[in-house]
Amino acid sequence: MLAATDSKLYAQQDAQFTQYMYNGLYYNPAYAGREDGYQFSALHRSQWLGYSTTSGQGGAPTTQLVTATGRIPGKSIGWGFSFVNDDIGPVTSQELNLSAAYHLKMRRGHLSLGVSGGFFSNTINFDEIDVVNPDPTIPSNGDETQMTANFGAGLMYEAPKYYISLSSRHVNEPTFEFGEDSFENQLVNHSYLMVGYKIKTFAQVTFDPSFLLKSEGFDNFSYDLSVIATHNDRISGGLSYRGEESVSVLFGYKLLRDRSLRIGYAFDIVVNGNEAKSPTSHEFMLTYNLPSVSKKIESIIQRTPRFRF
Repeated sequence: MLAATDSKLYAQQDAQFTQYMYNGLYYNPAYAGREDGYQFSALHRSQWLGYSTTSGQGGAPTTQLVTATGRIPGKSIGWGFSFVNDDIGPVTSQELNLSAAYHLKMRRGHLSLGVSGGFFSNTINFDEIDVVNPDPTIPSNGDETQMTANFGAGLMYEAPKYYISLSSRHVNEPTFEFGEDSFENQLVNHSYLMVGYKIKTFAQVTFDPSFLLKSEGFDNFSYDLSVIATHNDRISGGLSYRGEESVSVLFGYKLLRDRSLRIGYAFDIVVNGNEAKSPTSHEFMLTYNLPSVSKKIESIIQRTPRFRF
C-alpha cells in the first residue's frame, strides 16, 4: 500500500524492465524504424511476486508492454507505436505513444532523432490508499481516472560495434489532481542514457554489455548494468544488476529458420530492501521481426522457333 502525505502521492512512475536492452522504443523514440522491416514485441512483468500490503490487498507492480515499429519504404523515416499498462498499489496507468524518427547516415554509423506524443491515463483506487493525515477533500472510497497529453524526445548514434542513446520522457511534466483539486500526482520528467557494445569472438559467440542510467526529475538516479552472451545468433543468456536493488538472470531463444521469433525471460532476485518487497520478479517477452519484402523482376529468356527474347 502506498501512503499519501501532505496531499501528495508517492509511487513508482515509469515502468521498470530487466530486458531493457530489447525495449529501446519504450525509452527513446529515436528507435522507431531503426532496423529494416517491421518489429513487434509483447512483454509481461510481475514485480515482487507474491507481495501483499498489511491489508492483504496486494499492491505488487505488474506491467504489460506492446510495441510495433517499422520504416517508411524508400525513406529515412521510421514510425513506432507503444502501449503500456502499469499497475502498482492503488494506481493504475495506461500510456499510449506514437513515435517518429529520422535516420541520418553519419560516418560508419547512423544518427537518429526521434519525437513521441500520446496520452497518459492515471486511475486511483481510493479504497487502497493509507492516508497518514486524513483530508476531507480526499475521497475515502471509489476510484477516479484522469488523462493528459504526454510528450518525449531522444537521439541515438549507432555504429557497427556500439550505440549511445539519450532520451527524455514526460517532458511536459503533466499533473493529475484527484479529489477536490487537492490530491496532486505530477508525472515528472524521466531521462535515460543507454550505452551498448558488441564483442565478437571466434567461437560464434558474441558478448553485449550494456548500461542504462535513469534519472527522475534530474535529482534521483538509478542504473542497470548487464552482459548478454549469444551463441550462433540463436541462444542467449546473461546477468544484470540493478543498482542497490536486484540481481537478474536473462535467457533468450530464437525460433524459426530465419530466427525471426524470439522468446525472452528474466528472473530478478531482490538483494536490497527485502523488508518492503518480495524477493523475486519475473519477466516474459516475445518479439517477432517481419523482414521487408522486395520483389525482384527477373528477365527470363524464352526461345521459340522464330524469336529469341
